[in-house]
Amino acid sequence: METTVGLRERKKAETREAVHQATIRLAVERGLDHVTVDDIVAAANISRRTFSNYFANKEDALLYGEEQRIRSLLRGVRGRPLDESGWQALLGAVREMLADTGEPDREWAVRTSLCKRHPSLLARQLANHAGLERELAQAIAERDGEDARGMRPRLLAAAFLVALRIATNVWIEEQEARPLSEIIEETLAQIARPFG
Repeated sequence: METTVGLRERKKAETREAVHQATIRLAVERGLDHVTVDDIVAAANISRRTFSNYFANKEDALLYGEEQRIRSLLRGVRGRPLDESGWQALLGAVREMLADTGEPDREWAVRTSLCKRHPSLLARQLANHAGLERELAQAIAERDGEDARGMRPRLLAAAFLVALRIATNVWIEEQEARPLSEIIEETLAQIARPFG
């Protein structure tokens, strides 16, 4: 029974990823406004009903990968050794995530740029980041023995996410001339100076 459940979950994850990739590909080729759910369904070779089982709309499908990375980063922070400070756990988690996933590709950069230009994606992305900031502040507070509503955990979480956003923007502006991991390390080093 456990094997069947594991196989079913793996197939669901593969379907979600296939739909996500088809959505990215079509959005990059045509622009998100010129992509319909029917286009995505055809590209992913699934039924409309299957699409609806996984995603509410094309924006959900497009942002799925980013939302998975957010969850992964949060799990990474929470899974770091307990003797690390909140800031050290943030650094360790992002380094671990980059080591596991490798450097992002050109398509990821295009999708990130697309999100900046499309109001519905930008709004959703901002909401995702606000939620991540709250959860990271909570994880930092728990780790450092502080109140999550306090200033320090909230500032650490916000500063960390700002550094990641700036690093991503620099990487895109430089047209991926340097590895994103190198730029992230540089921005995190700069922003960490006051936090030690």
